[in-house]
Amino acid sequence: MALQQFILPDPGEGLTEADLVTWRVSVGDVVKVNDMVVEVETAKSLVELPIPFAGTVVELLAAEGDTVDVGAPIIVVDTGGGAAPAAAPSAGAATADEPDEASGPNLVGYGAKAGSTRRRARRGEPAQASLPTEQPVAYSPAPPVEALPEPEPAPAPAAPVTGERARALAKPPVRKMAKDLGVDLAAVTPSGPGGVVTREDVQAAASGASTSASSGGGLVARASHLDQQAGPAEQRGIPAERRVPIKGVRKVTAQAMVDSAFTAPHVTEFVTIDVTATMDLVDRLKKDRAFRDVKVTPLLVVAKALCLAIRRNPDVNASWDEAAQEIVYRRDVNLGIAAATPRGLVVPNIKGADSMPMRELADAMAQLVATAREGRTQPADFAGGTVTITNVGVFGVDTGTPILNPGEAAILAFGAVRRMPWVVERDGVESIEPRWVTQLALSFDHRMVDGELGSKVLADVAALLHDPGQALVWA
Repeated sequence: MALQQFILPDPGEGLTEADLVTWRVSVGDVVKVNDMVVEVETAKSLVELPIPFAGTVVELLAAEGDTVDVGAPIIVVDTGGGAAPAAAPSAGAATADEPDEASGPNLVGYGAKAGSTRRRARRGEPAQASLPTEQPVAYSPAPPVEALPEPEPAPAPAAPVTGERARALAKPPVRKMAKDLGVDLAAVTPSGPGGVVTREDVQAAASGASTSASSGGGLVARASHLDQQAGPAEQRGIPAERRVPIKGVRKVTAQAMVDSAFTAPHVTEFVTIDVTATMDLVDRLKKDRAFRDVKVTPLLVVAKALCLAIRRNPDVNASWDEAAQEIVYRRDVNLGIAAATPRGLVVPNIKGADSMPMRELADAMAQLVATAREGRTQPADFAGGTVTITNVGVFGVDTGTPILNPGEAAILAFGAVRRMPWVVERDGVESIEPRWVTQLALSFDHRMVDGELGSKVLADVAALLHDPGQALVWA
């Protein structure tokens, strides 16, 4: 027997930890090289990890819902040879998958951040508990897991005397619901088969209702009396407050926005424009056979207009290198599109967007948004962005002052397109007509982009949206 430990690798861009979402294998399963064995959630996306060797699964060292440090062992496989298992790296040892501590660990797309790689203790976990960082050379597998006995209508089992609390059985969606509602799963009485905690159990615990059928009529009568005294929210089982751990996308986004806001001097300029011609163009493209299988929206025209404006004003496509004290001017436009997803706001980017024809850009945008909403965007797609568009108009918002995506010099906010009265001049005669109108806001880093350059970029985008035919003149 030769036991190999598979450690959690860095899924990309120097991450320090990941949440284990779903195991694809169980103890006793046979795996082949590059079989996907586990799905983890990083700060930006869901990633499936392949195993680098073949054999039989002996033990799973982490449970679904755990936060695991990069470099920590997560699964043990019997590869069938005679070698001893590889020891997990010690806390002070560096591995090829770990970030350089001298520069600090990196978060996806946001540069180096100093900090410890040891994860914070989870709610309800003993303070001294942590993932193992050292393993002895001789390895003893855990005894086989016996089938859970059928639950008996007996009193609730006594608490363990060992000082360690047994882990509640629950599926990942139920665990997430418990986290969102601030419910300790270990304190919930399960009602599912085999002692599994269900969604209903978590909801009942969050509302303070009893989950036991043997509570007795006195408690039921008391609950009814309290319901009569409680307000409408309490009667509907809505908790007085809801606490959600700051982690994943929310944690990374918050830190990135704080760093950007207090590092780069932001300037925001605004313009209100008549985009009736752009709306007419969108209608024509929807009927064009070349765009038959793709969703055409005004955002597509805005993206193309921004790429053309950057071509005319290339110095806005830049980043600030603090360490080298240099401004880095980029050749390609890697266009970021801010996408609202169930996991939070993410900003993947389209590499080389400025070189794409309109149809190719439409396909890339559709794929980018769909992949982001599924949580399947790869870490490389978040890195290397040069400029971003945030479409606040889809929420009915007119404009805003967007904060720069870290490492970029500019971000464009595209507001709602509304039918409004507008002064139109024809042959020297002015009249008020209903037109399609929108607002644009361009935030830029004043260290790299001065008022003249920022104004030119914004004015060029506005000119193209007012008259898309202007692109033929500039070309």
